[in-house]
Amino acid sequence: MSGPTLFEKIIAGEIPAQKEYEDELCIAVHDINPQAPVHLLIIPRKPIPRVGDALDEDQDTLGHLLIVARNLAKSLELESGFRVVINNGPDGGETVPHLHIHLLGGRPLEWPPG
Repeated sequence: MSGPTLFEKIIAGEIPAQKEYEDELCIAVHDINPQAPVHLLIIPRKPIPRVGDALDEDQDTLGHLLIVARNLAKSLELESGFRVVINNGPDGGETVPHLHIHLLGGRPLEWPPG
């Protein structure tokens, strides 16, 4: 990986994004190409390339991301359901080599996803 990722630039404020949430471990922004009425990206501040490359020491951060997803789903009133997605590698749909969680909701979601 050469240079900062798109998400590192968003976290640094170099690229504008519509923030929904942030704390010391992560930031949540609206996806610029939403696939549902609610489509947030929950991004750790620590640049973990992908979940398959996460270290044991990242356990607290990974758990925190899921708790943030849960809390955002509650605050956005997604009572009827929501989906969390983590893409890993090109065949998994990964387009940015910086771990992030997609939070999708606001409409019925199909299965399989694609």
